[in-house]
Formats: sequence, C-alpha cells, structure tokens
Amino acid sequence: MTGVSELHKARQSYQPKLPQVLKNGPGVKVVKGKSREAVEDQDAIRALFPKTYGMAQVHFETGGKRTFSPFNIGVILSGGQAPGGHNVIAGIFDALKACHPDSKLYGFLGGPSGLVENRYRELQEGFISEYRNSGGFDMIGSGRSKLEKREQYDAALTNCKALCIKALVIIGGDDSNTNAAVLAEYYRQKEEDISVIGVPKTIDGDLKNDMIEASFGFDTASKVYSELVGNIGRDANSAKKYWHIIKLMGRSASHIALECALRTHPNYALISEEVAEKSMTLQDIVNEFADIVAKRADKGDHFGIALIPEGLIEFIPEMKSLIAELNDLMAHYQNAVDALGDFGEKRDFICEKLRKHSAVLYRSLPAGIAAQLIMERDPHGNVQVSLIETEKLLVEMVTDKLNALQAEGKYKGKFKTHTHFFGYEGRCSFPSNFDADYTYALGYTAAVLAANGLSGYMSAVRGLAGPADAWIPGGIPMTRMMNMERRHGQNKPVIRKALVDLQGEPFRVFAGKRAEWAIGTCYIYPGPIQFYGPESLSEIRTLTLELEHK
Repeated sequence: MTGVSELHKARQSYQPKLPQVLKNGPGVKVVKGKSREAVEDQDAIRALFPKTYGMAQVHFETGGKRTFSPFNIGVILSGGQAPGGHNVIAGIFDALKACHPDSKLYGFLGGPSGLVENRYRELQEGFISEYRNSGGFDMIGSGRSKLEKREQYDAALTNCKALCIKALVIIGGDDSNTNAAVLAEYYRQKEEDISVIGVPKTIDGDLKNDMIEASFGFDTASKVYSELVGNIGRDANSAKKYWHIIKLMGRSASHIALECALRTHPNYALISEEVAEKSMTLQDIVNEFADIVAKRADKGDHFGIALIPEGLIEFIPEMKSLIAELNDLMAHYQNAVDALGDFGEKRDFICEKLRKHSAVLYRSLPAGIAAQLIMERDPHGNVQVSLIETEKLLVEMVTDKLNALQAEGKYKGKFKTHTHFFGYEGRCSFPSNFDADYTYALGYTAAVLAANGLSGYMSAVRGLAGPADAWIPGGIPMTRMMNMERRHGQNKPVIRKALVDLQGEPFRVFAGKRAEWAIGTCYIYPGPIQFYGPESLSEIRTLTLELEHK
C-alpha cells in the first residue's frame, strides 16, 4: 500500500472491541435455538432448499473447550463497497489463527469471479495489518458477478479443494448472500464437506430483520452523508438564495434518507415507503414540494434543503408499474431496442408493447428520464435507478408548478436550485468506531461458525444499541430471510429487503417534526465522524438504531 496518511496510521493501531463471549478466543459453546421458517413463500423456499431449510438459529456461550486442527477459509467481497469490509477479513483471520496457527486465509480477487476463475492470494498478517480499520475493498477487490450456474459451483469447489479450503465466507448484500445460500445448498446436496457463511453488508441498511439489527457500513455512510448535508445546509443558510435537492443512496429502502433527515432537519424529505403507502403520484409529490417552497418564500426564505431517496421513482405506484413492465420488456427485447436508431424510434417501439396507461405515462416523461429508464439493466435484470436523475426531474416539474402558481398570483419568489447525488462519497470512508467494531465481530463470528462446520448461515451480532462487551454473536439461517421475487421475468428466491417501518420509532419521530422543519430553518450540522474523544462523540450510534432499540 502506498501513500498512508497520518489518520490512516492512527487507525491501523485501533483495536476493535469484541463481545465478551469471544474475548477468550473461538473455543465457545454453540447453542441452537428454534428452527426457522422462511419469512414468506415457505413452500417454495423449502422445495428449493431441502438440505438447508428450517435450520435452527445459533448463539455462542462461554464454556467450549474444543481444540481445532488446521483448516483454511476462503473469503470473497461481493457487490458495492461498504466501510468495514477489511475488518471483516481481519476478524476472520484473527479467529482462524486463534483456532490453529497453521490455518490459512485465502482472498479471492475481484469478487465471485475470482472464486470461479481461481484468482486468489494468501492473506497474511503483514499484508492484512496495512488494511485494518480502513475503508474500501481494495485489499482483494470486489465484483458483481453472480454465482448461479452449476459449472460455476463446480469450478469453485475444485478451486477450494486445491487450496484445502473448508469454508467460504461471502461478504455482501441481500443478493450476494442469496448466492451464498444457493451455494451452501448445492454443496450440501452433493455431500461436499465445505461450509458457506454469509456476512451482512450494505450501506443502504436494507439487509436487516429481527435478528440482523444492522448491515455493516450503514452507520459510517449515513454519518458521512449527514456531514455533507449539514455542510450544504449551512451554506444554504449563509447565502440564502438556493434550494439544494440532494439524492441519497438507498435503492430499495429509504433508511439512509431517514437517518440523514433525523440528523440534519431538512425542509423536505421524501421517504419512499410512505410514498408507496399513500399511493402518491408524481404530481402529488411535486405539489407538496412546491407548497413548501411557496410557504418559505412567503417568509422571505428563498432557500432550502430537500432529501430524495435514490429509489424513489420505483415507489411511486404509477412509476413502479411502468418500471416493472419495462424490466420484463427489456429482458426479452433488449437487443431489438439497442438495434434501433434514435430515441424516438426506441420510445415508439416500447410504447407499442406497453399497456395503454403505461405507454401514456412513458410518453409524458422528459426524454432524458425516459431514456434512462431503458438503459442497460443491472445483473439482476432491474433498472439502474442510481443513473436516473430523479432529483432533476423533480426540479423541472416543481419549477413548472411554481411558474403556474406565479401566473395565478399565488407565489412570489425565486426557485434557484442545485442538485447533488451523494453515493460513492460514503462507501469507502474509514469506518466509524461502531462499524470497525461491528465488522470485526462479524468476521470473527463467521470464522467460529465455519470452525464448527455450520453452513448456510449468516454471521449475526445482536444487541448493537448497547456496548460491544454485551453484544450477542451467532448465526441465522439464510433461508429464514428469503422470499420469492420477480427477476428477469422469472420468480427467484432472494433474501427479502427490509424497508422503512412506517410504524417504527425512527419514522414516527421524523413524521412528528417535519412540519416544523419545513417552514422553519432548523438545520443541524453533524460534522465529520469522530474517531477519538469522549464516548458521546466517538461511540455514538445511528439515531435509527437508538430509536429502534431504546
């Protein structure tokens, strides 16, 4: 590694905290709880995962005196980056060496494709030490290749056997952990002696449930974004002449937008799940936003902050229906659409195949947005919503609405805007103390699960609102989190995403304050992540976690 900053040097020496039960090493007692059914579509999931369905959740207790023979683990970073990934690997390594000093850890390079193509390096102490408590996934790189074909599973098995690997740890989000679950099932059906363990990663915060309290990276990313939103809020309140419309990461859920709103008190913040619950149309949103702009203008405040979740457009019922049709259509006609000339021809071709009301809506959209809706799909066949400039669409439509109000004498103001998209800025930051501790504990837990021959489990650490000493490590069967979803025009098993709970305490607090924030200028300026200093600064939890577990 080249170019190490002073902060980086300081962070390398930080020693992550472990739950009390793991402090004496991996020799713990594995305690099984109740067997777990899938959250939905139980019959379909059971039929697809006969060997790994209905397993019991597990937790650890002190008292285990098992000695371990040397064994090797392979690790993969899958999907988008999230702060703390390197500490997961460090936790695996430390637990593995504590099991037996002759055990080895292999990192497959560039994500799942590295496993299939046998690109790897052995991860040793000197190399790992350079990356402890650092951001990014550059230790071994990541990738978005899917593991979904038997020849891939068999190639992976051959490569693991060549390295005497007894367990694979896949660090990723819901889709990556779904891949891990499928791989675990396949190896169990073939009676192969190799475990597959998942680790919950995503800054979006949507990989959680009653047993997975948070996905790693959310704490750090939401604090980074909150700092940026706060900085812009202070700038807006200084210049007093611009509305800043800020799109935040969070495709399938609005956890980041909600957390940043709670931290910074913007004038307007949309929560996609509420939009869907209320069946709000695009025009409803525009009218609501324009009304806040007009009321602030009446007070002489021609500036403000608005937060927009990345995935908003998919939660507007009329747009969700259109996008679902487009996803199915593009799955069958991508090549035909690509072969056409200008966008007008493409739009005509698509509208001929859409249902009538969807065709009308698609034709009504600005050409730029309509073109973005048919761009190349992601590996799962879905529209890449991060590339859809929802923030610019709202600016254009709100401007038109305000112009209409001005013509009616109902608005006297100026609507000058700047748009922003905060995405990559938060994915590779140095992890907060919480994420540094949490990811290290997740990695250590994953190694303990593997050492005990468990497979098809996700590493889980609970009690996160409390001190790390009291955290409860264990494992959750991945099939317990699954349901069936539509992908590439077919029903597929996937780990269900956790959406914002509109009855939950975080949203309730937000909903009770937003009217006050809308008209007033109540901005909070959180500042950067604190690594050192009093616990009230350096050990602070996300407001989401505190409110959910208070």
